[in-house]
Amino acid sequence: MYKKKKRSWVKHLDFILLDMLAAEIALFVGVFVKFEGAIIFVSRFDHYPLYEDMAMLLPFIDLAGVLFTETYTGILRRTKYQEAISTIGHCLVNILGILLYMQAMQTTFFYSRYALAVAGVAMVIISYIFRCGWKRVIRKRMLQDVNKTSLIVVAESTTVDACLEDLAHSPYYEFKVNGVAVVDKDMTGQEIQGIPVVASADTLFEYLRTNVVDEVFLDGNTRASEETLAGRLVEQGLTVHVSLIHTDNLMPNRIMETYGHYVVLTTSMHIANNRQAFCKRLGDILGSIIGLVFVAIAFIIFAPIIKYQSKGPVFFSQTRIGKNGRKFKFYKFRTMYMDAEERKKELMEQNEISGNMFKMENDPRIIPIGKFMRKYSIDELPQFWNVLKGDMAIVGTRPPLEDEYENYALHHKARLSIKPGLTGMWQVSGRSDITDFEDVVALDTQYISNWSLMLDLKILIKTVAVVLGGKGSK
Repeated sequence: MYKKKKRSWVKHLDFILLDMLAAEIALFVGVFVKFEGAIIFVSRFDHYPLYEDMAMLLPFIDLAGVLFTETYTGILRRTKYQEAISTIGHCLVNILGILLYMQAMQTTFFYSRYALAVAGVAMVIISYIFRCGWKRVIRKRMLQDVNKTSLIVVAESTTVDACLEDLAHSPYYEFKVNGVAVVDKDMTGQEIQGIPVVASADTLFEYLRTNVVDEVFLDGNTRASEETLAGRLVEQGLTVHVSLIHTDNLMPNRIMETYGHYVVLTTSMHIANNRQAFCKRLGDILGSIIGLVFVAIAFIIFAPIIKYQSKGPVFFSQTRIGKNGRKFKFYKFRTMYMDAEERKKELMEQNEISGNMFKMENDPRIIPIGKFMRKYSIDELPQFWNVLKGDMAIVGTRPPLEDEYENYALHHKARLSIKPGLTGMWQVSGRSDITDFEDVVALDTQYISNWSLMLDLKILIKTVAVVLGGKGSK
């Protein structure tokens, strides 16, 4: 699943909130300086409600200025001098908004000019400090490539230089070019402009299967079979950016975007808008905070029993495979004996699922209390920590083990095109009755292709029913 690039004002929501905070602090400073702290003692300050009303209005004045100006355009590329000019301009718009409000409400006479003047100066200084400080944090994270998507460029040898010149060297893009595939000759192992050539036309799909790749950029000057190639890549769960080609055969989920100076048509299994992505992540954060309360309660109840029945840690951690092949630490309450992983090899012949998963009824590796905990999914509760960290979502696809992932066919990777989840389509579709991994993949890709906030809500409701009934988890 692919999230659309943010619009300008949404993209800089962090700076908007910082400027709002700076304006509020500046107003407090102005009033505090003028009245020598009387603001703290409401009974000694007759006009306090006027400034309180202004404080409540300030965020809306600030936001109105943002919507009608371009104060954040190119903010990360500005010098300190340019940022100072931009900050002054932004604060002047805020002050103008305050004056217009005072005039409209006919309350100009009741406000202290001195307090507002001090507030205006403080607003410039505080906003400038906040902006410059936060830009340093962002630039540092960008240089470390934190949270950037992994992009592979596919091009011909005659056009690859021009393509990489535009896409590969700006630290401000939301993606990082980690490799290039040259399709008209085998240049694997070489470097072009410092970017490694990781594949040829013959080895491209194998590279994508075995490496962390989020998106693929197809240069529009490559061969005519590009439409077919784009379609195959999308089927594997990858997001594809196609530059200047006919798109009749592409999937219907597509949007026009700009990557560098290229106008591309982006297609993916599903494209979420910014509102949907924000609501999903907000729900994950709130849900995980509530879930961690239940983790604490479960720990108090079950930790002594786990320790009594099997010596060892209460929590079990394991490396799992997340979105597009990323590895992360996965947490559960331990429900098996300490030698469970070693004994798994002996039990593989009794695996009840054909394919790249392991499932066994009456698994002898499970401790007595573990059967109860698994029946009601209590062992899964610590994964709320993974959700809060951002490794997982509450609703998604279940993350595979490393050895399972290594045996994936290319089309299996489609189920990893979103964050893994605590629950999902497979969990609420009678997972104990599903014995073919291909059916699991089909359910997961169906979920991704048809994702919506309402579908997540339906799955959550079904999950509650499944957990309370103790169904589908043996």
